[in-house]
Amino acid sequence: MRKIAMLGTGLIGTFYTMSLHGLRNRDRVVHVYSRTAERAKKFAEDFKIPKWTTDVKVAINDPEVDVVVVGLPNNIHKDVIFTAADAGKAILCTKPLARHAEEAWEILKYVEKAGVFHGYLEDLVYTPKHLKARSSVQKGAIGKVLWVRSREAHPGPHSDWFWKPEISGGGVLLDMGCHCIEIGRNFIGKDIRPVEVVCWADTQVHPIESEDHAIGLVKYANGAIGQFETAWSFRGGMELKDEVSGTDGSIKMDNFLRTGFEMFSAPGKSGYISEKVETQTGWIFPVGDEVHELGYNFMFADMLDAIDNGTRPGEDFYDGYVVNEIMDACYRSVKSKKWEPVNLKEWKGKDKVEPLTAFREYDEKYWLVKEELLTDKRKKVILKDKSTGDIIQKEI
Repeated sequence: MRKIAMLGTGLIGTFYTMSLHGLRNRDRVVHVYSRTAERAKKFAEDFKIPKWTTDVKVAINDPEVDVVVVGLPNNIHKDVIFTAADAGKAILCTKPLARHAEEAWEILKYVEKAGVFHGYLEDLVYTPKHLKARSSVQKGAIGKVLWVRSREAHPGPHSDWFWKPEISGGGVLLDMGCHCIEIGRNFIGKDIRPVEVVCWADTQVHPIESEDHAIGLVKYANGAIGQFETAWSFRGGMELKDEVSGTDGSIKMDNFLRTGFEMFSAPGKSGYISEKVETQTGWIFPVGDEVHELGYNFMFADMLDAIDNGTRPGEDFYDGYVVNEIMDACYRSVKSKKWEPVNLKEWKGKDKVEPLTAFREYDEKYWLVKEELLTDKRKKVILKDKSTGDIIQKEI
């Protein structure tokens, strides 16, 4: 059994606690911290947590606590992680790890020096569909991964601090791009180095200082491309879509919003439907079990099992640091309007990779470009002459 201090009582702290008290059924949040006494007290009562506080150091240094979960605004991550590391506690931190790469690097080096367990809580690489799809990719079901597209879009975050770049560190690119970028890394291979990015971002809808819409490409050392699309300007709920294209197949996933559970209500459904839902009338899209569908259950099972077994979890602070470096490069690209390098201070993956190629020979003379069966039942092939480079076609 793990005894946990939950730092934060907002939406993410709620989801985290629901998951921790659910799947393994032997772990408990025993101390909760909130910045307001009223919220801390109610949260503790709702989840039957014995202790609550408005002093974060009290929660972290509770001798009963062995795991600290950080679900706080981005500008607080560094200080509370340092405090937890000094206390020798295992630390699990929500995404993004930090407001920028330099801060993430400081966090990574501090926990490594302290020798404490660290887990990066990137829930969207633990969704049931993602885990199944990634397993299929790793077994070669779609060949070599060429391109990954990940999209997360909704009307905007719940709390005011997300909208303040001095606290959050950025806008939608930082808030949701971190999800999409790490999804791409998991499918392409976290041992394949991200080398450069190009990104567009703008403020299109909301009267804020940071961006509410961003699109980018991340190029990897083997030539694979990770594409991300993020928006705080999408109406109609929360959209989480992923696509993976390989040399021998493809995968498409809807993780949220359109999952096969649809309801029409003329008077309006009474009560909570799912995260980011804007209306309760007409066609609505409930989610059977949000905590499960968003990956929290499998994420915490992986993290706590790794603590028990003394192993590395699927996501740790190094992954969070890499994502922060990629996002920093994206922000530079927004300003320069050019491809920008990803400047990793440390690379733990492969130094040499084979470039992606999937050329197929037709015979000794030709490469096969394409073959297809036409509507009139003719079979045609497009070929490239190996010696001359000429492209020809023939019926067979």
